[in-house]
Amino acid sequence: MPLIEEEIDGLSGLLFPFYDADTHMLYLAGKGDGNIRYYEISTEKPYLNYLMEFRSPAPQKGLGVMPKHGLDVSACEVFRFYKLVTLKGLIEPISMIVPRRSETYQEDIYPMTPGIEPALTPDEWLSGTNREPILMSLKEGYKKASKVVFKAPIRERKSVVVNGIDLLENVPPRTENELLRMFFRQQDEIRRLKDELSQKDIRIRQLQLELKNLRNSPKNN
Repeated sequence: MPLIEEEIDGLSGLLFPFYDADTHMLYLAGKGDGNIRYYEISTEKPYLNYLMEFRSPAPQKGLGVMPKHGLDVSACEVFRFYKLVTLKGLIEPISMIVPRRSETYQEDIYPMTPGIEPALTPDEWLSGTNREPILMSLKEGYKKASKVVFKAPIRERKSVVVNGIDLLENVPPRTENELLRMFFRQQDEIRRLKDELSQKDIRIRQLQLELKNLRNSPKNN
C-alpha cells in the first residue's frame, strides 16, 4: 500500500522523477511542461513535503543530470539539470542552489557521495556480485571566495594648454552666472595678491633699513 498519494497536475504528459539520496530531495519534471517541482522525503509523516517549484515557459522534452562531483560546491549548488528545449534548439542548465552565505564548506548538504571510482569490475557485475559504491567527499572541490578588491588602473593625467592655461584643469564658464562668479573670485584673488605684495614690499624696506643701520653702526667702524 502506498504511504502517501498526492495529485501533481491534470496533464497527460509523462513525469520524470529524479531522487537525490544525499539531500533526500525528489524532483518531478513533466515532459512537455516547463516546471520542475521538488519535495523533501522523510521517514515520518507526512513523508512527502512540498518545497517549491521552478517555473519556465519553455517546455522540456527531456532532462539530464550532472553528477555530484561536477557541482559548484562553493555556490552551494546541490543539483543541476540539463534541460532539452526543442523549440529553441538548445540545452539549458538549471541549477538548484541552497541560499546560504557562508565562507566554509557546508558538510550538512554535501555528505559522502558515490565517487568516480567503480566498485565492481565488468566481470564481477556480470557474475552477480553486489557491492556498495565507493564514496568520496566533495570538500576538495570547494574554493573559498576571493576577497581581492579590483582597483581601476590610474591613467596618466593629460593636459590641454592654450595660452598658458590648462583647459582640463580650468574649465571655462558655460553660463553668464558662472562667468560673473568667476570674475568676482578673480577680483578677490587679485586684491589678496596685491595686499600680500604690499606687505612684502614693506618688509623688504624694513630689512633694507636694518641692514643700512648695521653698516653705519659705530661697532662696524
